[in-house]
Amino acid sequence: MTNESRLKSWIERYEAAHFLIGKRLDAMMREQLGGELTIEQFSILRYMKRRGRTTSTELADAFCVGKSAITAIITRLVDKSLIARVQDQEDRRVVYLELTDEGYRIEEIADEKVQANVGKYLATFPEDEIEGFMSCFERLAALMVEDSEGRGTHE
Repeated sequence: MTNESRLKSWIERYEAAHFLIGKRLDAMMREQLGGELTIEQFSILRYMKRRGRTTSTELADAFCVGKSAITAIITRLVDKSLIARVQDQEDRRVVYLELTDEGYRIEEIADEKVQANVGKYLATFPEDEIEGFMSCFERLAALMVEDSEGRGTHE
């Protein structure tokens, strides 16, 4: 097998696994939370819990989506009373997004369910395999961030 065909095979395997894991997590979230949250919504709540007050522009950048897509997700979360829009007191043009008490509560419930469900699969692997996988996955993420920030290409 040539380097090019091996690379293509790895990418196809990565895409297939990523797709399957994403769809299964999404289905699990919908089932566990009664359809209350999608993976995207949960990811935004989790991001906001970790980062605190944020803006829609920051979320769009962090999730690599357009402003209109993030606005639609934010609106659904606002409608569910999970996040609130708060105007900056000094510059009324700036609107911050904050988790509500209900948003914190739902994020914590969802996080517990993800931990339990994903944890049962991870528990089947030896610790060194999990660490190796996570190291490689985090390195791939770091390379992609570097590349998107224009700090170099890695070929």
